[in-house]
Amino acid sequence: MGSKVDLAIIGSGGAAFAAAIRATGLGKSVAMIERSTFGGTCVNTGCIPSKSLLAAAEARHTAADVARFPGITATAGPVDMPVLVGATQSLVESLRSEKYEDVADAYGWRVLYADASFAGTPHAPLLRTVTGDGEVETIKADHYLIATGSAPWAAPIPGLATVDYLTSTTAMELTEIPDSLLVLGGGYVAMEQAQLFARLGAQVTMLVRSRLASNEEPEASRALEDVFADEGIQVVRLAEVTSVVRDPDSGRVVATANVSGTEQELRADRVLVATGRRPVTEGLNLDAVGVNTGQNGEVTVTDQLQSTNRRVWAAGDVTGHYEFVYVAAQHGAMIVDNAFTSTHRTIDYARLPRVTFTSPALAAVGMTEEDVLAAGIRCDCQVLPLAYVPRALVNRDTRGLIKIVVDADTGRILGLTAVAKDAGELAAAGVYILEGEMTLEQVSRSWAPYLTMAEGIKIAAQSFTTDVSKLSCCAV
Repeated sequence: MGSKVDLAIIGSGGAAFAAAIRATGLGKSVAMIERSTFGGTCVNTGCIPSKSLLAAAEARHTAADVARFPGITATAGPVDMPVLVGATQSLVESLRSEKYEDVADAYGWRVLYADASFAGTPHAPLLRTVTGDGEVETIKADHYLIATGSAPWAAPIPGLATVDYLTSTTAMELTEIPDSLLVLGGGYVAMEQAQLFARLGAQVTMLVRSRLASNEEPEASRALEDVFADEGIQVVRLAEVTSVVRDPDSGRVVATANVSGTEQELRADRVLVATGRRPVTEGLNLDAVGVNTGQNGEVTVTDQLQSTNRRVWAAGDVTGHYEFVYVAAQHGAMIVDNAFTSTHRTIDYARLPRVTFTSPALAAVGMTEEDVLAAGIRCDCQVLPLAYVPRALVNRDTRGLIKIVVDADTGRILGLTAVAKDAGELAAAGVYILEGEMTLEQVSRSWAPYLTMAEGIKIAAQSFTTDVSKLSCCAV
């Protein structure tokens, strides 16, 4: 049995849907093949369940932390995890239905639940699909899109495979909060998960190879480390984990780590591995059609997201690019334009906003100070503590900062980083500042609504030339 379409898509996440919607809008026929749960990582095991649980954990923490407002008392009782997880799963199922299954039905492209792998030759690629019932179909397409995403990856640590470790996926399924938890990693997943479980009642220790959020500004790392310390989360920096075993007597996990040259043992009830994710390309038989992969299994692509086979494209996490669903969606739409309209669009991450949903959140856009110096640009930088932002004072939470990185010769703003409540909104504003190639002077003179966190960007810009402690209430 065989069929012919304009575009065959492997996967059903953000990249796949963006591509399918764009292609059907151009009048193209689409087949979407999914081997697991429809909708991909974000809605099923990533963004939606994790941010829902993070919001729940923040609500509980707010009750416990309400004493920062004089005259108000509140308590936070034990967490009924089965109920909380059940409600989260209901939300996931609802969104999967409304935003994925119903959308696919509305557009009318074909959805096939099956394993897919490439067949044919580099000059005449095909897809071979096999359903759970063993039904085999060959799909021929003008263009193919690999949008299979990524999956949690565990570093090859001796003993780790024997301890029933958690990942960011399986942690979302826990119906009981462990009394203590070791988190291996210091990236965005590790930070979010560490704070989530700490706020739900676990004693959390993080083992971090370098520092928290090592790709972002060091000031942001230090600010979050202080926040975590305030919340009882122990961050062990410069830790290289050499083994993970389970103590047969206590049943607890024992992690041995080299910490700044000294061997230490750390114990907990469970261990969560958040050492990164890897593209999902195994079993696709990419060699058959001349599609190359990199050292982590990612599909090798051009800046137009075309693979080494001109008819095969890749989008989202499977490319090894930034692991954000909005990046995946942009990829999917761009690929369709390139494949069917010859627009030759390219991907540009220069003004990509990056958000970690801790509380306070970490968000950034553009270049870091290290990036600017590496590019040979003379840098001028300023860090504004949130104690100078009226909104933070009103919130009675001044933990965090805003950092602006500037080209010292032109005054043009090149990067912005924030650790603050709703920091993602500041990064979004930063996108427009960078897109407009605005200077410090322009931002300093721009309108900013009083008692918003975004006003902090204007104050941070003013701090380059003004003693902000002497400003009036409205940053003037």
